[in-house]
Amino acid sequence: MDTRYETAIFAGGCFWCMVSPFHVLDGIIEVKSGYTGGHKENPTYEDVKSQTSGHYEVVKIIYDPNVISYDKLLRAYWMQIDPTDDNGQFHDRGPSYRSAIFYTTDEQKQKAEKSKRELEKSGRFEDPIVTEILPATTFYDAEEYHQDYYKKNPVEYKEDRKISGRDEFIKKYWGDEYWALFD
Repeated sequence: MDTRYETAIFAGGCFWCMVSPFHVLDGIIEVKSGYTGGHKENPTYEDVKSQTSGHYEVVKIIYDPNVISYDKLLRAYWMQIDPTDDNGQFHDRGPSYRSAIFYTTDEQKQKAEKSKRELEKSGRFEDPIVTEILPATTFYDAEEYHQDYYKKNPVEYKEDRKISGRDEFIKKYWGDEYWALFD
């Protein structure tokens, strides 16, 4: 990897829905779907989905910090998830679909903790913020058919996203702020 670039890793439920919002941001080099945080080496999608490997579905984002800040990535992340749900995200249930920020540096940890405190203080959500902030562990690429799923299978992706409830949640809690992030 180019030494100018940095890595961010976020869990926010189904990784299919977490790729596209980051892909459109300036300064993003690559977004990969994958798995991290578990105990099984080289997990498969079936291992993770069956809740037996301990992994989260995540996106690994390679970005240019001279173009986009980690703080902006955190803001985009918080707007993609329900940070009050400790048993999955939207219609995807179980530990592998929980939300978490996996930091790769102490600076990322500090920024993630600060952004979480600020979100808690904002009063935007009635329930407590339960998204975990954890040290990054080995990242395993998801199978090729999961990479850029929204581009490869646009009809299925749009249907899955529509029935998930994610977009309604984003609209309710973030409204126009969400769209301003991408301007």
